[in-house]
Amino acid sequence: MSLLPVIALVGRPNVGKSTLFNRLTKSRDALVANLPGLTRDRQYGQAYFQEQQYIVVDTGGITGDEEGVDGKMAEQSMQAAQEADAVIFLTDAKAGVTPSDYTIVKQLRLLNKTTLLVVNKIDGIESETALAEFHDMGFGSPVGISASQGRGVKQLLERVFDHLFEARPELDASNEVVCDFPEEFDEVAALSLPEKTFKIPESVKLAIIGRPNVGKSTLVNRILGEERVVVFDLPGTTRDSIYIDMERNGKKYTLIDTAGVRKRGKISQTVEKFSVVKTLQAIEDSNVVMMVVDARVGITDQDLSLLGFVLDSGRSLVIAINKWDNMETEHKEHVKEELRRRLHFVDFAKIHYISALHGTGVGDLLGSVTKAFNSAYKAMTTRQLTEWLMEAQHKHQPPLVHGRRAKLRMAHVGGHNPPWIVVHGNLTQSLPLTYQKFLTNFFVEKLKLVGTPVRFEFKSSENPFASQVKELTPAQKEARKRAKLAKKIESEKKGRPRKHK
Repeated sequence: MSLLPVIALVGRPNVGKSTLFNRLTKSRDALVANLPGLTRDRQYGQAYFQEQQYIVVDTGGITGDEEGVDGKMAEQSMQAAQEADAVIFLTDAKAGVTPSDYTIVKQLRLLNKTTLLVVNKIDGIESETALAEFHDMGFGSPVGISASQGRGVKQLLERVFDHLFEARPELDASNEVVCDFPEEFDEVAALSLPEKTFKIPESVKLAIIGRPNVGKSTLVNRILGEERVVVFDLPGTTRDSIYIDMERNGKKYTLIDTAGVRKRGKISQTVEKFSVVKTLQAIEDSNVVMMVVDARVGITDQDLSLLGFVLDSGRSLVIAINKWDNMETEHKEHVKEELRRRLHFVDFAKIHYISALHGTGVGDLLGSVTKAFNSAYKAMTTRQLTEWLMEAQHKHQPPLVHGRRAKLRMAHVGGHNPPWIVVHGNLTQSLPLTYQKFLTNFFVEKLKLVGTPVRFEFKSSENPFASQVKELTPAQKEARKRAKLAKKIESEKKGRPRKHK
């Protein structure tokens, strides 16, 4: 699995970066946005172009004369550009080229990144006129767009991904699992089709994520069981996570560590570096995610944002509540109650209470990771899934909607990590969320899934022969004639008046 490409939006204030960000992410589809205290100057979102998923970063505006807090924000904007695979440098057609634009040009050239010059707000202006003065900025032919209206955005993305596909050929392919089953099918024939096979990874990729200073570094070193110095975040490598191979009880693991520079014995003096980009990429590249939470702080909005991304990615999840030692019993009960209240949306995840510093509870973590991994790649057959589907309907029929009831006819595997079950039937689009939740719980219990979500895809399938005119054999035609004649004679007999003696 390749790391998600990252595209950063850079430019002066009010040139339309946020408008373009919302256009690319479709606003409500943005997954992780404005983590308070960490990335207040940046917004991260998930977007798609021709089935290729990518991360788009909206940065704070740069003028070139920032001081104090604004200066820090400008530095963060350029840091986002440094972490990206490509930079969209946004300018304003109505304002024209400004001194601040040239300041940004100088900074971007130092980064040596793939950069596309984009001229926004061309609505109401003739294209060539709008772009004319921007040609001399040194980034090739500018692309004219209207972020508010969507004009030119598709062409912009085509230009961006032409560069990305050239630099990273592994991106130029869809990772979508293709279903071998047609929309319309014969159940008996479909049940006899060979099962689709899926490759199970040899090594469990475990991404360890969490806010800064929750103890990720200490936990990684505790799991490894050795002193380890990891040197990274050198110039040009700030977006790379550390991949550490290890083996435990005959099982291979790859730890994906996003914590930052760390050295055993000096953790207290080391401030962990936090990169949203690295975290999102680590989640996408993993099989299982371990979310580390500071028990003394509790669940924060930042934690919920990260968990939301894990949930949307479909990855298996283990939650480690760290720094559990030396807490009063009353405080522990309060924390547990808060976890039950705020983490109900990830109720499939196993929660461990640990002390990474002293090792308490850490020994059980990899066991839960392995169970979650095995659940994510659980073997499923069409016949077994369909039998369970029938059993579920017998136990609890789909409710009537407008006087009609959905009939679910067949289920088959669509993919893994997470387990993906495709259900065929009639009127499946009318299934209420409560019934979908019932099916989810039913199949989780039947499959004995632990630590992983399960996804359903519902497809409505009509009778495949309904639109076909069936050709009768000669014998069938003759039989039909005789039946019609007999029916006619019977009808005539009933219509005759009776004779009286």
